[in-house]
Amino acid sequence: MKFTFTDKKVNLPKSLHNYAEKKVGKLDRYFKNEAEANLVFSVEKDRNKVELTIRSGSTILRVAESTSDMFASVDAAVTSMERQLRKHKTRLEKRLRQGAFTPPEPVEETSFVPDVEEAGEYQVVRTKRFPIKPMTVDEAILQMDLLGHSFYAFKDEDGGAFAVVYKRNDGGYGLIEDEI
Repeated sequence: MKFTFTDKKVNLPKSLHNYAEKKVGKLDRYFKNEAEANLVFSVEKDRNKVELTIRSGSTILRVAESTSDMFASVDAAVTSMERQLRKHKTRLEKRLRQGAFTPPEPVEETSFVPDVEEAGEYQVVRTKRFPIKPMTVDEAILQMDLLGHSFYAFKDEDGGAFAVVYKRNDGGYGLIEDEI
């Protein structure tokens, strides 16, 4: 597993990075391909926050944990990630087709804040560009759950139309499809 550590507005000892690498490295057994782990350490309002993102092929998993101790935050993040992996492991094995773990193309991201704000106009403050992968509705729902998002855009594998799945307030899922 490849590791990337980011310390936001905090200086942490090397021993914490070694500890995190040892703990997160145990999750490597869940992945067939070489996985990449990104850990972001920060302190917000006297809480030590750890954000753990693991990318294996086109699957991205993310958790964030916050405690009073940075080592405890690492442990909590690993525990949450393991729980998420166990919850979705059978779906990942059964539902994903061959080639579902192929590495995605890099994401291009831009951010800007306009200098002049005009009344009544909307402003786009962040733009993301990424290739939309053809997949089934079940795969899209799984990927949305793994990311912890409330919606997920994808290209329908059957018809090739643009579609969006989303979480409904009643706990179910909704699907918005483009008419071809």
